[in-house]
Amino acid sequence: MVVGGSGVDTIVRVGALPVPQADSFAVPPIREWAGHTGTGVALGCAALGLSTAFVDFIGADHEGELVRERLKGTGVDFDPMVSPHGTRRAVNLVSPDGRRTSFYDGRDPLELRMPPEHYFPYLRRTRHVHLSIMHFARFLFDDIAELGVPVSTDLHDWDGLADHHREFALRSDLVFLSAAGAGERIGAVMREILREGRAEAVIATAGAGGAYLLTPDDSTPRHVPAAVPAAPVVDSNGAGDAFVCGFLHGRLAGHELEECARLGTLAGAHACTSEGTHTALITAKELRAAAAEEEEPAAELRAPSLTP
Repeated sequence: MVVGGSGVDTIVRVGALPVPQADSFAVPPIREWAGHTGTGVALGCAALGLSTAFVDFIGADHEGELVRERLKGTGVDFDPMVSPHGTRRAVNLVSPDGRRTSFYDGRDPLELRMPPEHYFPYLRRTRHVHLSIMHFARFLFDDIAELGVPVSTDLHDWDGLADHHREFALRSDLVFLSAAGAGERIGAVMREILREGRAEAVIATAGAGGAYLLTPDDSTPRHVPAAVPAAPVVDSNGAGDAFVCGFLHGRLAGHELEECARLGTLAGAHACTSEGTHTALITAKELRAAAAEEEEPAAELRAPSLTP
């Protein structure tokens, strides 16, 4: 069950990031895609064969219809409530090497709440909940805990300081985040999450640098090498969400945490090989084949240390 995080991405391809200062630029055709993190996790999990429900707020607007159309026929049981504040959106600048800068319009007011009668029918029969860090989603934690359902979350580029993310970090069983947000402090942030929260594992994704896995049994984060994409990298939008899907697929199948992280890197690499957001969804068969064929790179870059 995925809670929150639908929206629409407007993709603008630029010559370089950061964009040089100028009054205007000529760019390739600008595209709109139904995307954002919750959509990506729901679509990715369904493509991997997991029975997936998705609850959220969307607007009665053009963007909301794009989200509905994208999820139609995918196997995702999408049950949105209509928000008068409209559908979330983002403008993402994407460079030729696939890197991106995102301008996010979350637009949900702080007082927005999802009634329990809307999500309880799904919550009572789910094996796992993935909470996007929408403000309204934090109010589901008590009900999730009462039912004893495992929960994961993605903190994205949390710096370890912003208060908005902290409850999600400390009340989730699996915590994902990007290594970029905290920079050299990422190792300390991962240890803090384990020390102060309930997580069985913290996983920091590092793009082409792979990922880092930390459990209560580890003294330092374990490096998981990046997977080599099967085709050229053209767009990193949605790669982190794909990593989460690959990891959750492995965990729900009973794999060890390090193997789950390896499956995550394979799914994330696959997502980078097509333009747009959540347009290349790896299937369970493709993921198994990629895992079986994966070979150690001839010359692996040394992973940076994550000691404090």
